[in-house]
Amino acid sequence: MHLANLPATMPDFRAHCQPSQREPREIRLSADESHHLVIVNRAAIGDTVVAFDGRGSEWICELADDNRGAALLKVRFAQKARPLPFEITLGQALPKGPHMDAIVRKATELGVARIVPLESERTQIHLDEARSDKKAGKWQTAALEAAKQCGNPWLPEIAPVQKTVVFMESARGFELKLIASLQPGARPLKAVLAAFQSAQGRAPKKVLWLIGPEGDFTPAELSVAKNCGFEPITLGPLVLRCETAAIYALSILSHELQNQN
Repeated sequence: MHLANLPATMPDFRAHCQPSQREPREIRLSADESHHLVIVNRAAIGDTVVAFDGRGSEWICELADDNRGAALLKVRFAQKARPLPFEITLGQALPKGPHMDAIVRKATELGVARIVPLESERTQIHLDEARSDKKAGKWQTAALEAAKQCGNPWLPEIAPVQKTVVFMESARGFELKLIASLQPGARPLKAVLAAFQSAQGRAPKKVLWLIGPEGDFTPAELSVAKNCGFEPITLGPLVLRCETAAIYALSILSHELQNQN
């Protein structure tokens, strides 16, 4: 979420950590992170490693012990990344197959702050509590892998799976609530953002965007969304697959907000 603040070149190695101290001099990595760093990425003693906690704190380190189950990093210096001047929440209706993993990865790369998986009336996947917890773990892993690859020190919060209408009715604290729509009357994003800018004198800071499943949200869900203050947004004349719609919507929203803030 601090993509504009990244240095021109980054070390090849990144590792997620949760230091027990506020200003650690050494960081001992978990077994999973140690294995990924030492075995998968083949980091060697003396290599530079950026450790990050997913909340904007980073430690530039040197690999001091290449134990594949408990690697040790020696901290050279710490730095704190600035968050983006806006916060995007993605409410994503669960797609079929593995597409949610890809959506989580791309949303992390685009700096999304929060991802809310949704069960809508047309969702073809319905998860019990055990399967929901298992999926949430996979999505967290996908987000972590994407954050490592793109250098994002901020991990998105991944909320529990919720019913779409329940989430719509409980969505609070957003300055702008958007919903991708294939229905007539949906407006272009640029027009909606321009209207907000004209009314408020600034760009929105907290934005929620809902993306539907295959076949879009139902008319009943869209009616609830309208009653809850969501702005229907068109993504153009073509019907996009839900995973394409999510990435396209987040990309253009992020682009517009970066230009306005």
